[in-house]
Amino acid sequence: MIKKGKIKIAVTGSIGSGKSAFCSYLNEIGIPIINVDNESKKLLETDKEIKENIIKSFGKESFVNGKPNKLFIAEKVFSNPQNVQKINSIVHPKVIKKVNILAEEILQNNDIVAAEAALIFEANMENLFDYVVLVTATEKIRMNRKTQSDNLSREQFLKRNDNQIPDIEKMKRADFVFENNDGIDDLKNKALLLINILKGLLTTNA
Repeated sequence: MIKKGKIKIAVTGSIGSGKSAFCSYLNEIGIPIINVDNESKKLLETDKEIKENIIKSFGKESFVNGKPNKLFIAEKVFSNPQNVQKINSIVHPKVIKKVNILAEEILQNNDIVAAEAALIFEANMENLFDYVVLVTATEKIRMNRKTQSDNLSREQFLKRNDNQIPDIEKMKRADFVFENNDGIDDLKNKALLLINILKGLLTTNA
């Protein structure tokens, strides 16, 4: 799948793992980032077909004044694994198409592009990428991060965490795994290590 002189990677991780911070460091080093979750939100707000299917599946309360009722959707979806699968089936095909387009555009002027997404494996998106990078942390650390930074309750964290594939399973499917239990400087060093590895692979595949 690797184009000559080009690499497309995905960065994923469970809630509170630090994948966004990891991608921020990659971006500082010069790697363009596609935020897949943000692209999903844009499509949720603008795509008429997605809107109609979500209302049909979850009710008119899913949108207020034409805008997604994010609190309602989150509570409705994350409370039921079947609803997670349902909304994924509605949104993800168009998200995949959009990410492919953005990645191809970026790779015209860059050798590496990274896509950040929480649900790479859940959405069966790993085949879109040359390598999948998994950022992990213990559940206790992840919960502390989300309850402190995003003001999630313990119950909200566990509900969202339980609807994601466990890290032990993700580790079997990822190409690179970086633990994020030891602070910012450690994570920055791991981001730099990844880029050095990828640049080496670029040279090998040139």
